[in-house]
Amino acid sequence: MAELAGLKIVPGYLARPQQEALLEELRDLVRAAPFFTPVMPRTGRPFSVRMTNCGPLGWVSDISGYRYQPAHPATGKPWPPMPATLLSAWQELAGYPHPPQACLVNYYAAGARMGLHQDRDEEDFAAPVLSLSLGDEALFRIGGTSRRGPTRSFRLASGDALVLGGEARLAYHGVDRILAGSSSLLSDGGRINLTLRRVTPPSEGAPDEPETEMSRAP
Repeated sequence: MAELAGLKIVPGYLARPQQEALLEELRDLVRAAPFFTPVMPRTGRPFSVRMTNCGPLGWVSDISGYRYQPAHPATGKPWPPMPATLLSAWQELAGYPHPPQACLVNYYAAGARMGLHQDRDEEDFAAPVLSLSLGDEALFRIGGTSRRGPTRSFRLASGDALVLGGEARLAYHGVDRILAGSSSLLSDGGRINLTLRRVTPPSEGAPDEPETEMSRAP
């Protein structure tokens, strides 16, 4: 298949010490906003991944549908702020002048996967989706903007960054499987995927990450 404009892969974007430091921050984050298991709309079928969020908004899926909201569905508390490392990655890789509003934190155990889908619950498709991987390698699959179009697969390793912008912003993509034991970063194995997104256009006045958070990014 032809190369998608706006698809960018940055192998080893985070070095091992940065990965370990970010993982420690995520442990604190998960204590404040515990992992939960989203379910499919209408059917209530559980996802194979567990997730949480950080930032002003967080993505959730339950029996009533997909949506972004400012609070954790179980605790009712606001999502924790994004770590500075994530905001710095957005500044360096996104090529977009406004901060991300949500970061999905997905945990893939050894048997977890994610079917082909588009990220289209956002109102602002001008902003890219930025993904960072921690832990075991994932076999990542991406196609075009048609579900039945050709796809190709490649591995995403711990520390790799992936940007879906431009034509690739609405490309169908998913995770076919996790390559158990391919990384020693997570003591219990598995993979953490951090996905930064802009939800609304800047003029909409929806909550942004505070400027003080952005200024702290190295």
